[in-house]
Amino acid sequence: MSSEAANQFNIHDAKTHLSRIIDRVEHGEEIIISRAGTPIAKVIPLIRTVNRTGRGSLRGSLVIAEDWDSDDVNDAIARDFGM
Repeated sequence: MSSEAANQFNIHDAKTHLSRIIDRVEHGEEIIISRAGTPIAKVIPLIRTVNRTGRGSLRGSLVIAEDWDSDDVNDAIARDFGM
């Protein structure tokens, strides 16, 4: 059996095994859904733009200026927002 055949499901099997198909797609596979042997759709993983694992996941990635909370900075932000 070729790897392409293993990644193709007919509509009935896709409905029956949807959770398994989604699990495979989450792990990077692309799945083809067919009707009467003719491919009609492809299920592909979405590319996540942010992959945060929890609190503190940005630790070490952000640089905060020493004066980030000074009166001058706060006034400038307020002016930028028309306040």
